[in-house]
Amino acid sequence: MPVKSDVSWSAMIAGYAQNGNGWHVMDLFSQILWAGLKPNGFAYASVVNACTMLPIQLGKQIHALVIRSGFDSHLSVTNALITMYGKEVNIADAWKVFGEMPERNDVSWNAMIAAYAQQRLGEEALQLFGQMLMLGIRVDEFTIASILSVCACLLALQLGKQLHAYIVKSGLEPHDGNAVVDMYAKCMCLEDAHKVFDRMNNANVISWNAMIVGCSVNDQSEEALKLFCQMQMEGTQPDEVTFAAVMSVCASLATLELGKQIHVDIIRAGMDSFVCVSNSLVTMYAKCGILDDARRVFDTMPDKDVVSWNAIIAGYAQHGCGKAAQQLFEQMLQVGIKPDCISFTGVLSACSYAGLIDEGYYYFNSMSRDHSIMPEIEHYACMIDLLGRAGHLDAAKHFIDNMPFEPDAVLWATLLNASRIYGNAELGQHAAECLYKLEPKNPSTYILLSNIYAVSARWDDVARLRRMMKDKGVKKEPGCSWIEVGHQVHAFMVGDRSHPQTEEIYATLERLACQMRDVGYIPDTSFVLQGMEEQ
Repeated sequence: MPVKSDVSWSAMIAGYAQNGNGWHVMDLFSQILWAGLKPNGFAYASVVNACTMLPIQLGKQIHALVIRSGFDSHLSVTNALITMYGKEVNIADAWKVFGEMPERNDVSWNAMIAAYAQQRLGEEALQLFGQMLMLGIRVDEFTIASILSVCACLLALQLGKQLHAYIVKSGLEPHDGNAVVDMYAKCMCLEDAHKVFDRMNNANVISWNAMIVGCSVNDQSEEALKLFCQMQMEGTQPDEVTFAAVMSVCASLATLELGKQIHVDIIRAGMDSFVCVSNSLVTMYAKCGILDDARRVFDTMPDKDVVSWNAIIAGYAQHGCGKAAQQLFEQMLQVGIKPDCISFTGVLSACSYAGLIDEGYYYFNSMSRDHSIMPEIEHYACMIDLLGRAGHLDAAKHFIDNMPFEPDAVLWATLLNASRIYGNAELGQHAAECLYKLEPKNPSTYILLSNIYAVSARWDDVARLRRMMKDKGVKKEPGCSWIEVGHQVHAFMVGDRSHPQTEEIYATLERLACQMRDVGYIPDTSFVLQGMEEQ
């Protein structure tokens, strides 16, 4: 073009911004300024939108230029500024821009609500939504999508249902329906999520992901895998979110062979470069007990975040490799990765499994001293488990008594189990009494305390516990275990004879028991739960 007007420049800038080419936008914007031209408000709005893809410091510089140029009251520009700050965790700056706007439209309100929703500030988003309704501001599908995401974050199922009803009555269906599916799935209402999903005519990978993730976090792993297979059969290509979710399912089920097959699919799809996918692979291999493969995936990751380090540290800790987990934690610090709460849960668990008492105290104290992280209840639980395993029961009790918050059932159960191991009936009884108040229907409390009494030959107390269980209607759930053989998961209950190969299984068990006796193995029955099966 021999002559380029501000409209021409604005159109080019808007085109690059809409296609995600942030640096091209900056290049064109620089050319405008060097040519001595004055960008209009629409050009500034596009430039600010492009800043959501660029470092926030650049966005702040553009904001200063907006103010100097007098476009800080231009509606499109201010709306774009709210979006920019909201996406960059600068919620205070977003609110400042919103509060200083001389006029607002529905886009302004939507941008501010979306900013709160993206930063998981659900209560603030709902308050702003209420103000929006009171002022009669038009609610559109973008407003609804943001508020539905807030409902999903807050697990506000009733409000989500009310919004869904409002959507149906007003015809304001979000453009893809994914927000409704995601809300129901995250609120653990999978039946309604399925109904909405099955009625969708335009289900895409985001829709499938919402259902797969929803099933995986609601302990419906088999359903999640079925959806994954169905998704591929219907021609929808999985993305990094899909693979990460399915790998998490494989980890929870410890289905190693299926995990390996999906790992091959991940490599073929070129998705192994995504950090979230590699993290899920590390977790899957670690939970399946294949630490070498978990370490191999971890070592070949080009980029590692704190989740990557947490996954491999937890993997080593769970399999009793306390020293290796501790060394990995120190390596993480050396490469400059800042640990979070989960990191310390991992290293403290490692210390517990390895009996590293001094190291456990050091890491626990370093949380607040060196990293400004206040220990939470799970960190206290790790320390109590560490001390309990080592037989330092009085120290464990002291830890509980001096916590800054009320101990929960997990802490008392940990102390009760340690009391069982070391035969401390008095402390075990105290822990059990605290558990009765928190979880009166949990059979484990009665069983563990009964075992302590039985080992001490306190049969009257054992009988009293049995009567107490009967009076309160407490029943012991049968134990269950499972194993994967030939791509199929086989589950077994205590005394189960329903498996088609039951006779061969019990014959093998008897043969193994005979071989153990022949080599002189004498089972230690002091930890066997005494006579509770009939309860």
